[in-house]
Amino acid sequence: MTLTTTLREADLKRSLPKGYVQCRACAHYCAIPEGQAGKCGVRRNLGGKLYLVTYGKAAAVHLDPVEKKPLYHFHPGEGILSLGTVGCNLFCAFCQNWQISQFREFSMSPEGRLDRPIGEDWPPERIVATAEALGVRLIAYTYNEPAVFIEYAHDTARLAKARGMKNVFVTSGFETKEAWDYIRPYLDAANVDLKGFTEKFYREVCGARLKPVLESLEHLVASGVWVEVTTLLLEGYNDSEEEVRAMARFLKGLSPEVPWHLTAAHPDYRMPDLKPTRHATLVRAYEIAKEEGLRFVYVGNVLDEARSSTRCPDCGRLLVRRRGFKAETLWQEPGVCPGCGRRIPGVWTW
Repeated sequence: MTLTTTLREADLKRSLPKGYVQCRACAHYCAIPEGQAGKCGVRRNLGGKLYLVTYGKAAAVHLDPVEKKPLYHFHPGEGILSLGTVGCNLFCAFCQNWQISQFREFSMSPEGRLDRPIGEDWPPERIVATAEALGVRLIAYTYNEPAVFIEYAHDTARLAKARGMKNVFVTSGFETKEAWDYIRPYLDAANVDLKGFTEKFYREVCGARLKPVLESLEHLVASGVWVEVTTLLLEGYNDSEEEVRAMARFLKGLSPEVPWHLTAAHPDYRMPDLKPTRHATLVRAYEIAKEEGLRFVYVGNVLDEARSSTRCPDCGRLLVRRRGFKAETLWQEPGVCPGCGRRIPGVWTW
C-alpha cells in the first residue's frame, strides 16, 4: 500500500455558495464545506471542487463465484472479479464488511498525500487486465457501497464493457437517479439490499432512508438492468410477518419474477449481541414470499439445497441445483425449462 492517491474530480456534483459543493452520487446529497468530506468519508471538497480520493485504490479484490453476490439468475457457475474501496454512505450497525466500509480515520493533503494507506493501487486498466488473465468475464463493484466510488466504478466498467465483459453492482440502492443514469450504459446487473421496510429501521439501524431505495429498485427494473434483491433478516428487527409480507408485496409490484434472497445474519460490528438468524425464521419468510406470489425466492447464508436451487414455477422441474456457492445447470437450452418449455427470467448467455 502507498501513501499517495490519484485525485479524480467527481462527475456527480453541484457547486454551492461559499465554497461548498454538493455531492450528487447518493441520496444524502451532502453539502460539503472546503476541506471536509461527505458522510462516506471519501468524497472530499478540495479547493471548492469535489474529488473522489479512493480512485484506483481498492481495499479488497477477490475472485468469487457469482452466486456469492448473490446472483442466481445471472451466468450461474461463473467467476466474478470483485472489488471495493474504503468508505460507505450507510452506517449499518450489523455491517459484515465494517473494517473497510466504516474506515474514515485518515487525512489527506490537497496534493493527495495520505497519512496512512487506504488501499492498493488497482487502476481500471489493472482490474480489467487481471480479469482477462484469470479468464473472468464478470466484474462486481461490492464489499462497500459502489455509489461512493462511482467514478472509479464507471471508468472500470466502461473499459470492461469495451473488452466484452459484464458489470455488476452489489448495492444498498441509496444512489440518486443521476448516479444510475451515469453508470447505466455499462451496468448489466445489480443485487440491491432491501434492508427492511420501515423508515425507522433505515434511520436508526442503517443511517439512511427507505424511500430512495424503493425508488432505485423501481428505476432499475424499468431501465432493463437485471435486478435481484437481498434482505438480511435480523431477528427482532426486520423479520416480523407483517414486514416480510409488505416487502414481498412491494417486490411483486415490481415483478413477480424478481429473485429475492432471504439471508441469515450473524453478530458483527455494533451488534455483537445479535442472535444468529434461525433457519426456521428464513423458512417462514420464504413461505410468506411464496404466498404473496413471488416465483423465485431463495434462502441464503445457510445450507438449504431445496430453497437455494431454482425450479420451474410452472412444472416444478429442477433447473439449477445449488450446494453452497456451487451451481449445476440441468437444462439443454440455457434459461428454458426442459420439462414444459417455460422461459426462466434472467441472463443466462452471452
